[in-house]
Amino acid sequence: MAIRRAMSGRIMDRTAVVGARYMSSWWRSVQPAPKDPILGVTEAFLADQSPDKVNVGVGAYRDDNGKPVVLECVREAERRIAGNLNMEYLPMGGSVKMVEETLKLAYGENSELIKEKRIAAVQALSGTGACRLFADFQKRFCPDSQIYIPVPTWANHHNIWRDAQVSQKTYHYYHPESKGLDFAAMIDDIKNAPNGSFFLLHACAHNPTGVDPSEEQWREISHHIKAKGHFAFFDMAYQGFASGDPEKDAKAIRIFLEDGHHIGIAQSYAKNMGLYGQRVGCLSVLCEDKKQAVAVKSQLQQLARPMYSNPPVHGALIVSTILSDPDLKKQWLKEVKVMADRIIGMRTALRGNLEKLGSPLSWQHITNQIGMFCYSGLTPEQVDRLTNEFHIYMTRNGRISMAGVTTGNVKYLANAIHEVTK
Repeated sequence: MAIRRAMSGRIMDRTAVVGARYMSSWWRSVQPAPKDPILGVTEAFLADQSPDKVNVGVGAYRDDNGKPVVLECVREAERRIAGNLNMEYLPMGGSVKMVEETLKLAYGENSELIKEKRIAAVQALSGTGACRLFADFQKRFCPDSQIYIPVPTWANHHNIWRDAQVSQKTYHYYHPESKGLDFAAMIDDIKNAPNGSFFLLHACAHNPTGVDPSEEQWREISHHIKAKGHFAFFDMAYQGFASGDPEKDAKAIRIFLEDGHHIGIAQSYAKNMGLYGQRVGCLSVLCEDKKQAVAVKSQLQQLARPMYSNPPVHGALIVSTILSDPDLKKQWLKEVKVMADRIIGMRTALRGNLEKLGSPLSWQHITNQIGMFCYSGLTPEQVDRLTNEFHIYMTRNGRISMAGVTTGNVKYLANAIHEVTK
């Protein structure tokens, strides 16, 4: 009996050792993920002790003192909803009121498509969540399809469709020599893509280049996408933030609607309302009729269920409060124009300072581009010199966040750029 107990104890000891060894090996193969290039820039900036340091890598609006901004219309909306909110779940599709107001911004205040209830739409976790939800929808219902993504694009676009296991292709967009749109090559890629492909388009203020097609070019893009039976998916992260006019910034979408496309749209309130941390946005898909829209929305909700179940309520309530109140909406339109105008003004100032220094290079592209980002044309080596010699931080592709440029640092920034581009 004693022998059996001793043997049993040894077996249990060996089992415990084997089990412990097995469990400790579960994550042994996990390596640290590469740092996000944009977040890495901010980390390096914060660690720099220089009083002259400048961060033009940040992807969020700053005022002329380099400080974050909370819009007055947002503060007023918060005052109105304070204490009136319970903490119950929203429906899986989110705030109905917020979605309704958001669709008006994209499709038009008096859109017949909205009246006919042909749009399947759900609240999403800002623009990123809207893109991811659509990518999963694409994979589930068009499993053999692929998405064409512009070169370059916001880096996270590639991550989103990759993790949704959608096959990716690219199309020409930016022309390095002209620092503008490579329009002819873009059209060729649209024509040469297999019929029925998906195309990711930036509705306005293209990130990272700031290069947008003209209205005439958008019409031609729409024509060729329709001729090939492609599906256009718009990421609209900057409506109102590009020109200061939300209607003008939705022009590309309106052109596609006029031409009879069935499109998808990702919308976000991070930039144009400064609601970065609230993660409030919308995904919409235009359908053939009301019945199809009901079916599509039900599937979008079913995709959302295992991801996050329900979207957050506070940001959605801020947005719906602002957009449904004429006075608050008027105030928002005024404030978003102030933000856009400041960025446009900084573009003019940066170009002007570079030209005053007698730079032999053309800096016309700084003012030709639009939105938060300027694709400067600086090489990675020049960006490294800006950081090492002048304590100026940006991503190595030369993308300058114009939100980080102020009247206090624009001259210093121009001088530094002039020095590294001589």
